[in-house]
Amino acid sequence: MSNDGELGALGRFREELDPIVFLFGALLTVGVIATFFISRNTVEWAIAGLNTLFLEYLNWVLLVIVFLIVVFLLFLIVGPWGRIRFGDDPPEYSFFSFFAMLYSAGFAAGVVFWGPTEALFYYDSPSPLFDVSGGSSEAMSIAVQQTLFHWALPQLAVFTIMGIAIGYFAYNYEGVPLRVSSALTPLIGKDNLDGPTAKVIDILAVFATIGGVATSLGFIGSQFVTGLDFQWGINLGDAGILLVVTTMTMLFTISMVLGVDRGIRRLSNFNMILFAILLVAAFVVGPTLFLVLIGTQAISGMVTDFISMSLYTGAGEEGGTQWMNDWTVFYWAWALSWSPFAGLFIARISRGRSVREVAFTGIVATSAATIPWFVSLGGTALYFQHEGIADFSQVMAFEQGAEVTGFILFEAFPLGTVFMIAFMILVTTFFITSADSSTLAVSMMTTGGKAQPSNINRIFWGVVLGMTAAILMILGGVDALQQAAIITGGPFAFVCLLAMLGLIKHFSSRYGRILLQEETVMIGSADRTPNVGGRAQAGDDDD
Repeated sequence: MSNDGELGALGRFREELDPIVFLFGALLTVGVIATFFISRNTVEWAIAGLNTLFLEYLNWVLLVIVFLIVVFLLFLIVGPWGRIRFGDDPPEYSFFSFFAMLYSAGFAAGVVFWGPTEALFYYDSPSPLFDVSGGSSEAMSIAVQQTLFHWALPQLAVFTIMGIAIGYFAYNYEGVPLRVSSALTPLIGKDNLDGPTAKVIDILAVFATIGGVATSLGFIGSQFVTGLDFQWGINLGDAGILLVVTTMTMLFTISMVLGVDRGIRRLSNFNMILFAILLVAAFVVGPTLFLVLIGTQAISGMVTDFISMSLYTGAGEEGGTQWMNDWTVFYWAWALSWSPFAGLFIARISRGRSVREVAFTGIVATSAATIPWFVSLGGTALYFQHEGIADFSQVMAFEQGAEVTGFILFEAFPLGTVFMIAFMILVTTFFITSADSSTLAVSMMTTGGKAQPSNINRIFWGVVLGMTAAILMILGGVDALQQAAIITGGPFAFVCLLAMLGLIKHFSSRYGRILLQEETVMIGSADRTPNVGGRAQAGDDDD
C-alpha cells in the first residue's frame, strides 16, 4: 500500500473513505442543503411534520431510556465493573485536559447559550409537576432546580454511555474500529462490523451528528449575531448570518487541521479557564448569598425529585405534555443527537482510563462544573427580574429571543462591557471546539474509524456543518433548531439503549453477573441433579 506522501492529499482522502457511509451521509445532508435553496417551504414543512409525528408517539420512550442510562452509569461508578480499563496503555492526556476536552466537546455550547436564560422561562411558567404559581417567590427555587435537572446528569449520560461502549470494544479487542457501530459489538458480532446493520448505524450517526451539532452551532451563532445587534446595533440579516457562520467555520477548520493535541486540547483548556473566570466573577458580582441559598435548595430538590422529573409525561394535566415536549423531550433528543459524535470523541481521548473514571468524569465531574454556572447566571437573572434590577419580561414573553438574555444580564453588572466581551469570546471559542471535535468525529465515522482522517475529509464536513447551521438559523431561529434536534436525535435513543444492553450482556458474561449467580437459568427449567436426603449426590465435599 502506498504511503501518505506518495498518495498526496487527494489520494489519501480517496483511500481512507468508507464509501457507503460517506456517500449516503453526504448525499443525505447535502441533499437537505440543496433542497433548502430550491424550495425553502419544502424543508420547513418536512421538519415540522417529522417533529410533530415524533412528539406525538415517542416522547415517553426518550424519558424512559435516558433514565435507565443514568441509573446504569451510576452503577458503573460504584460497582465492580468500574475497574475495567480501556486497553493496557497509560492515559494519553492529563485528567484536566481530558476533562476539558470532554466538557468542551460535549455540550458546553448549550450551557453557554442557556445559562442566563432557562431559569427565567421556568420562573414565568413552572413545570405542571410542581404546584407553584409563575412569577412567585416559590417559583424561583423550582426554576433553578428544573434547570439543573435538565443540564446535569441526564444529558451527559447519553454521551458517556456511547463513549464507554465504543472505547471499551475498540481498545480491548483487536480488529474493532473506532466508530459508532462498534458500540453494538456484543449484539451484532465482531465479524459483522462491516455488514449492513453496522453501515446503517454509522449512516444514522452521521445524520444525527450533523443535525445535533448544527443545532448547537446555530444557537451559538444566533447568540453572537444577536449580541452584535443588541449591544452595538449591528444588524447583519440573513447574509450576515451566513458570513458569521462561514467565518467561525474557517476558524474551527484551522483548529481542526492542527489536530487534537495542538488544536482541540489547547483551545479546550483555554475555554475552561475563561469559563471558570467568568463564573467566579458573576458569582462575586451577583447576589452571592442568595445564590448560595437558592443553589443549595435547588440541588436538594433535584436529588429528591429526580425520579419524578425524569419520568414526568404530563398525562392528565392541562398543558403538562406540551410543557414536557417543549423542554425535557427537546433536551433529551438534542443530547441524543450529539451522542454518536460526543461518544466517539470521548472514546478517542479515553484510551488507558477505567470505565469508572470515564463514567465519573462524564456525569459527575461535568455536572460539578455545570451546576455552579446555572446557579450563578440563572439565579442572578431570576433575582434581578424578581427584584426589578433588570427587565427580562420581553424575553419570557417571547417578544425578544433567548439570545439576548446574557447581554441584558451583564448590562446590569458593574463593568458590564467587560463581561459582555468575555461572554462573546467564550461563545466563539466554545463554538470552535464543538465544531472542531464534531467534525473530527464525523470524519472518523466516514473513514471506518480512522483516528487521523485527512484534511480534505475534515474540511468537507466542516463546510457541511456550517451550512446546515446557517440554514436552520435562517429558517426559523430557535424553533427550527429545536425541531431539527428532535428529528435527528430521537431515533438514536434506541442505539444508546442497545449499546447499554450490549455492555450489560458482555460485562456479565466476561466479568461475572452482579445480581444473579452464574448458574442461574433466565428462561425455562434448570437441569438440576436430584437430591437424596436433602443433599446433592455429586459435588459434596465433607472432608
